[in-house]
Amino acid sequence: MTETIFEFLSKIGFHHPIHPALTHIPMGMVMGAAMFRVLSLIPRMKFLARTGYHCVVLGLLGIFPTAFAGYLDWQHTFQGQWEFLIILKMVLAVLLTLLMATILYLDDTETPKLNKVTLFYCLAVLCAIGLGFSGGELQYG
Repeated sequence: MTETIFEFLSKIGFHHPIHPALTHIPMGMVMGAAMFRVLSLIPRMKFLARTGYHCVVLGLLGIFPTAFAGYLDWQHTFQGQWEFLIILKMVLAVLLTLLMATILYLDDTETPKLNKVTLFYCLAVLCAIGLGFSGGELQYG
């Protein structure tokens, strides 16, 4: 299946990995969510908590196609070979998904506070940074 997809893409002139193009949705949404969450802690800006929450929803929806594209690229480029950075990316992707799902479940956008949910937003950013760094190391060395 993987080779069929890449052969089709090659025929239409797309010779690049698929995964990097999709990473902008979840990674951008995680960064935006955390920024809106922090700004919502300012009393006059608490309405931004809902925007941060919506960023989490969109980011979580974007994780699944991005992870699938990463799997396809891993199979195509690395022939499914297990390396430390691949394992790290898988662990961080699962952790990011769990953090974002937890935020969806626990967040109270009406009364944002500096609490464990805010910590989860910050941890999600750290996961996103780790994912981006390890992906860059895999792709560019």
